[in-house]
Amino acid sequence: MRLVISTILIFVLSISLGSAQSNYKILSPYGDQWSKFQEGKSSEFSLGISGNTDERAFTFNISQGKQIGMSLDSSGLFQWAPDYNMVDRIEKEKIYQILVEAKSDSGDFVSRTLDIYVKHTNRAPQVNELTPFYIQYNTQNKYQVDGSLVYDEDGDPLVFIPSIEDLPEGMNINSRGEVTWSPSYTQFKDLQDGPRFISFSVEDQPSKKRSEGRIKLMPTKLDLPPAITVLPKVDRIVLKENETINIGFYLSDPNGDEDIDTFDFLANNPEVKKQSLVKNTQNQYEFFWTPDYNFVKDPADSVNFYIDFFVIDKTQKREVKRIVFRVDNAINEEETDQKNFNLYKGTLTRAWELLEQLKEKEEELKKSYNKAKKGKKNRSVINASLGATTGLSSIFAKNKQNLQTTISTVGGTTVLTIGTLEATEVIGKSMKDLIDRLNYVIEKKNEIQTKGDIFARDFALKSSRRENGFNKSIDGFMTAMNLKGLVALELDASWESKKKSTDTNIKKSFKDYRTSD
Repeated sequence: MRLVISTILIFVLSISLGSAQSNYKILSPYGDQWSKFQEGKSSEFSLGISGNTDERAFTFNISQGKQIGMSLDSSGLFQWAPDYNMVDRIEKEKIYQILVEAKSDSGDFVSRTLDIYVKHTNRAPQVNELTPFYIQYNTQNKYQVDGSLVYDEDGDPLVFIPSIEDLPEGMNINSRGEVTWSPSYTQFKDLQDGPRFISFSVEDQPSKKRSEGRIKLMPTKLDLPPAITVLPKVDRIVLKENETINIGFYLSDPNGDEDIDTFDFLANNPEVKKQSLVKNTQNQYEFFWTPDYNFVKDPADSVNFYIDFFVIDKTQKREVKRIVFRVDNAINEEETDQKNFNLYKGTLTRAWELLEQLKEKEEELKKSYNKAKKGKKNRSVINASLGATTGLSSIFAKNKQNLQTTISTVGGTTVLTIGTLEATEVIGKSMKDLIDRLNYVIEKKNEIQTKGDIFARDFALKSSRRENGFNKSIDGFMTAMNLKGLVALELDASWESKKKSTDTNIKKSFKDYRTSD
């Protein structure tokens, strides 16, 4: 009785708990502004639980969709400052979904999907300290604002706007950030007394957000060395064999770009050829280089070397930029893929040839079977005594007048020709052996066809042939093509198909066979 009451109480309690659990919900703040977030700005909101919690403590967490920087503590406080790259400048707004779960200390569970709206934040252009603009007298001086020092992090187009009140007479700054000036003698002398600055604004489009910058003007009193700017800005590069690198070089000379005489490189590895350096303009070069698969000699894992890129002006002043390279050994995937394809095709070619041979053997055995089945009436001979002639005649020729004429008596012996299937057991090969061999040929042909179809389909793509199971499948397929009855079947080891093992013929037998990806 106690057991029954206890069971009823547990059942009622379970129903009560289940009912309470189904009433729990995760509550978000009122309105719709709580889910609005801005790139680069930290925002927060709190979640709660509705329903009769009976002082149960719920713990919150994000089970799915969590982004970098998202935080949801156990009490339900959500905080996030979306990164500036969360929403594209064209997209403007993006929705990020998260799945929030809440669990109580008594095992209750509830979840809810939240939509977090993130709006794009347009950032002002970045302006770093620019290199000085060195001025020469009696020269049309040109200066291009360095795009690696003035840029927009959102990728917006930029327009340069000069500060007219700061510009000396005759100076011009165009919308692309190019500055031109041919100073007069008085202006150049003023520069020699001390440098001066010109201001400009850079404005992103179409948001029109501005940042300020300035350029330092200095006279070239001395013959200064040329400079090399490397893009990307690197001094060490790690790459693999058959991987192409591209490095851009921008040359400048404080005394004027026309003072640049030579740009070249020296490498401590003879396999880096001079043809890798390409001249685009007088002060802009590119370095293209691809180490082949034989660059790293086995058993080495990598090769280290350096290249010194140098620029020399007309007075033999120079600057050198050294870049260190490490080339790692790599697998020649193209060569490996070709080897794997040759194995793939060779295996299916072997299967196709065997199928052709088995088809011929099947036809041969069927002809022998049909010939044996028809029989020749004069191949079976029954010898009987003269006294048994009447008895034999009644057995074999009963109600068959024509057959009775085939019975004759010679020297006391009756000769009877019978056209039966068993006649082949008397002269020639055994009918049972013939049928066994025919069945084996048909069975083996069907097996090879089935396994060939599977093999052709499973390894039609080069990606599948790169897997470890490829060679194992070849071994299994080749084992299936070993004929245990090779001698009994009297297959000719030097047999050649009348048809060529072309891709077209192979595909006719194995429809999933592919010659390329």
